[in-house]
Amino acid sequence: MVMRLMLAMTIAVVAYLLITATGTRDYLNRPLGTDFSNVWTAGRMANEGRAALAWDWPTQYAVQQNVHNSAHIPFYGWHYPPPFLIVASLLAQMPYLLALIVWQVTTLGAAVATVWRIVPGRHVIFGALSAPVVMICLTHGHNGFLTAALLGGGLMCLDRRPWLAGLMIGCLIYKPQFGVVLPLVLLASGQWRAVAGACISAVILIVITLVMWGDGVWLAFYNSLPLTQHIVIEAGNTGWAKIQTGFSAVRSWGGPVPLAYGVQAGITAVMVLGSVIATRCAAPPVRNAVVLVAALMSTPYAMDYDYTILGMAIAFLVADGRQRGFLPSDITLLGAAWVMPLFARGVADATLVPVGLLSAIVVLVLALRRMVIFDAVRLSSIRAVLANPRRTSSVS
Repeated sequence: MVMRLMLAMTIAVVAYLLITATGTRDYLNRPLGTDFSNVWTAGRMANEGRAALAWDWPTQYAVQQNVHNSAHIPFYGWHYPPPFLIVASLLAQMPYLLALIVWQVTTLGAAVATVWRIVPGRHVIFGALSAPVVMICLTHGHNGFLTAALLGGGLMCLDRRPWLAGLMIGCLIYKPQFGVVLPLVLLASGQWRAVAGACISAVILIVITLVMWGDGVWLAFYNSLPLTQHIVIEAGNTGWAKIQTGFSAVRSWGGPVPLAYGVQAGITAVMVLGSVIATRCAAPPVRNAVVLVAALMSTPYAMDYDYTILGMAIAFLVADGRQRGFLPSDITLLGAAWVMPLFARGVADATLVPVGLLSAIVVLVLALRRMVIFDAVRLSSIRAVLANPRRTSSVS
């Protein structure tokens, strides 16, 4: 019943935005797809030979105002590394609304297909499509579906098809804040083919940008980083309630920037350690869930629509539950985490409680609990190595 209501709500919200739109603007005078505005306009600028100016906010804002035929639309800045400009330039070959629809349908399809490969079944597809985070991502025209598909798909392929896994992970160069834990995970698992695949795809994307637009786009991106860090991350210009991270929580409570970075550094360190331990000890689905949550929590900048990544973690835990059995409260708590994006922003606005972040912590705890209970033998071997490394090395 809940899934049916959520799917109906998603369809109704998207339909209402389209029906009440004026040109490419919604009833609130925002670009349809909001964040997609910076993607399409950056692609248009690249196609017009002004690629480097996409990182110049006043210039890009002027283009957005022209595209949407309004001087008073909100501004959505372009903060991505140059490889994402490849996608943007392809989308800008189409009219804005058509590009938005193609973008959302194809990336949502990729994310849902990935979930289906993790947990086969028609009802799983229904559950993925009706997830509240889908509605949030659709209305923002965001790349959360693509990020989740690449992360989830890469981890799913890691053990059986490491080359493909690496190629997918390397494509995440366009979203580097979610790649903090991935290099250590690949190294800890000894997946050298995956490491090579990631390097190959990342280098190919970089070379394409250099061939198409020269090194000016990389210089422009680099020069834009201090402004992005100050305005978007540290000052929370997009709104603290939207940013569901430890850093954002400290800042929303009035904490100074150094304290927020300190807290985030501590969280990131724990996430890295947890990912490495899970890589060495846990069964693949549990490992994947831990790594996905760690990728989400290890960055100071993760929006509520980026919680598509948490949806992939939930899918891996459901897959493991099907195989080895669910533990008490697993289904209830995973269901709560599934629905939480619907309330995360509103609750954070009203109470300053980052319930989205708390839901990620819940999923992480459930994954670690499964590792401790079901993978105790592997965990014990790691403890033995840490406790007496000399003896272990002499025996080997």
